[in-house]
Amino acid sequence: MQLLCPLSWPDYQLLDCGNGEKLEKFGPYILIRPEPKALWAKTQTDEQWLRQAHIRFIQGAGFGKAGKEDSGTWEKLKKVPDRWNIQYKKAFKLRLGLTAFKHVGVFPEQAPNWDYIYRKVRELREQNPGSTPKVLNLFAYTGAASLAARAAGAEVVHLDAVRQVITWSRENMELSGLNGIRWILEDAFKFVKREVRRGNTYQGIILDPPAYGHGPEGEKWKLDDCLFSLLLECSQILAPKDAFMVLNLYSNGYSALLADSLARECFPKNGDYAFGELYLKDQYGKRLPLSVFSRLELK
Repeated sequence: MQLLCPLSWPDYQLLDCGNGEKLEKFGPYILIRPEPKALWAKTQTDEQWLRQAHIRFIQGAGFGKAGKEDSGTWEKLKKVPDRWNIQYKKAFKLRLGLTAFKHVGVFPEQAPNWDYIYRKVRELREQNPGSTPKVLNLFAYTGAASLAARAAGAEVVHLDAVRQVITWSRENMELSGLNGIRWILEDAFKFVKREVRRGNTYQGIILDPPAYGHGPEGEKWKLDDCLFSLLLECSQILAPKDAFMVLNLYSNGYSALLADSLARECFPKNGDYAFGELYLKDQYGKRLPLSVFSRLELK
């Protein structure tokens, strides 16, 4: 099992974490956000956190539906814009913003997956000169994985069921000086089934599904009920050779071994599989696990 965290990223740093919160630096700004998995004590004091922070998220303070998990408001402690940009290595840029649910438009622990996607696309292009790998990114959010694939030279299909995050993703593409990503506003399950019927295949498939979801037309689904069937459908549109798959899961209760077992049951047995956890490490060495992954390579 692999344990992976972001490396060499000047525009992001986990400064400290504990007592159900994390202190993070995104570009020039320092944020305090809730983090249920930070079960230990903070290294610094509350006063030290507040002296450094530009803004903090306060749960349950009015945004969103009453009682909805992660809803709340941002309290600005210093002057900070509602939007700003950060750079990820030399590959792409991301526009960050303050949302009603503690998120800012990027999940930093995913950086090892972005590196992997970028590397695999480059390898596929080198192995097959003159060809362009096709990559499908499902539940694509604001598109960091799509940008990694596109920056490496892939033909990218980016799918999400929320119009606002597709607009955000397009802004990130333009900000990064990239182009050519195909945007799909649709329920992932419906799209994949249609691709199966059409006989389309992809050299890369990326999945990062939430625990619960809604399609653009009000479709509702629970990940526990449909993940296995979705992966089975995806196995039919993954190219039989010179291909890869990345599955990321961050729902509580999902283990890396579970992700690996699901992938092995759904995709070809002769593939090269890897699985593990993605985590952030603060400046004091505390490791904060945030999601699990499974990867497959077909050669």
